[in-house]
Formats: sequence, structure tokens, C-alpha cells
Amino acid sequence: MKKIISILLVLSIILVGCGSNEEGTDQLEAIREAGVMVVGTEGTYSPNSYHDDNGDLVGFDVEVAKAIGEYLGVEVEFFEAEWDSLFAAMDSGRVDTVINEVEYSEDRALKYDFSDPYTYVRGALLVRSDNSDISGFDDLDGKRCAQNLTSSWGTLAQSEGCELVSVDSVYQTMELLASGRADATLNAETAFGDYLKNHPEEEVKIVAYTDDFASSLVPVRKGEENFLNAINEALNSLKESGRLAEISNKYFGIDVTESER
Repeated sequence: MKKIISILLVLSIILVGCGSNEEGTDQLEAIREAGVMVVGTEGTYSPNSYHDDNGDLVGFDVEVAKAIGEYLGVEVEFFEAEWDSLFAAMDSGRVDTVINEVEYSEDRALKYDFSDPYTYVRGALLVRSDNSDISGFDDLDGKRCAQNLTSSWGTLAQSEGCELVSVDSVYQTMELLASGRADATLNAETAFGDYLKNHPEEEVKIVAYTDDFASSLVPVRKGEENFLNAINEALNSLKESGRLAEISNKYFGIDVTESER
């Protein structure tokens, strides 16, 4: 009987420990103990995450990540990879989170929890300047859209009947439009605005905007409540201090951190 009781006690301790891990109560503590938060980002997506003329990683989301790390009292290390690889890196534990204009989707919600929104950005529909066939989203049926295949903009284009042509950057998108291999593209207004500001020679035009805003969120693995709460506290502090708005104006030229503007 004593042996049985001892075994049961050991099992109960193990189960309690497993339950704690499943609830994700350890990730924030582990990050603080290590003194480092590893953030997945593309590094090729201006103005959110890209390399400047000196080769330094910069951008709106890069500065937001650093500011969150500062609030948490840890350094931030960046893991750069193509968009399709970022969540796989998060799943494997190579990164703690992905900060790269991540949006909510039902599929992602099966595996991740999300922070409060920290941007509110409209989607924009862009075509070549000489394109007279597409003036709105209703005209996309049967057309070819240059999109990242796993992005929410690609999903939106596909829902409008567009055939997707795979790209990994805005630069590739513009090449496909110029060559006629794609008819249109959807992306955040901030991405197009920044690119056209730096490339005024591009013969393209925005013909429509979405009625709704898309919001950037910080994902964490399911059950990481302590980590999620700390991120929300950091974002709230950045909003209240005005620092988040300053970062937005620096990279976008407008404040996209408020839903009303």
C-alpha cells in the first residue's frame, strides 16, 4: 500500500508539472533568465523589417520588437527567414515570437494566442498605371495577383477569385506587374506607400482600399499567458507614452497605431 501511495504521489507531481508547462507559465521566466527574446522577422519587407544602406536591420516592427524587449528588461535577437519559415521556427522553439506585421487568422488561432492590436492599416489594391480593367476588388475574378502565398493579403486576393502568383517581396511584385506576368497585387497601404516613396519611377497606381483595417498582432504559442500579458503591458505602455506613434510616423509617415484617424 505504501508503495502504491508513493507511486501515486510521484505521478501527481509529474502531472502538475506537465499541466504547468501546457499552460505556458514558463516562457516569460525563461526569456528573462536568459536575458534574450528571440524574434522572427523577414528582414526583406520594407518598411516593417529590412536592411538599410549600412546593412543594419531596421524597420517599424524591428523597433517595436526592441521596445518590447526593453520593457521586459531583455535584449532582442532577430532570426531572419522567409515568411513561410517564421512560424515553423516558432513551433520548433527557435524563436519566441514573430513580429512582422502578423495578422489574425482562424488557422493561426488554432496554434497561437495573439496580443492586442498595435496597428490599424488598410489594404490597398495596386495595378499598372495603364491598367483600365481593374478599378476595384470586384474586378479581380480570373486575374493574376502577385502575392505571398501564405499571407492574409494572398488569402483576400484568392477569395476575390484571383489566381495567385508567388512572390517574397514588394520588389518582386513590381517586376511581375511591369512584365505583365501579374495583373494586380494586394498589400498593406504602408508597404506600397513606403516602396513608392523610394521608387517614384514605378508606373503603378492604387485603385482601391479595403473598408476594414488590418491589424498587426504579436503571436505567442498557445497557453503562454504570462508572456502574452507582458507583451500587452509593453504595447500599452508604448501607446500611452506616444512612442509607438513616433515609430509609426518615422517609417510610415502617418500614425497607424490608432483605429480612428
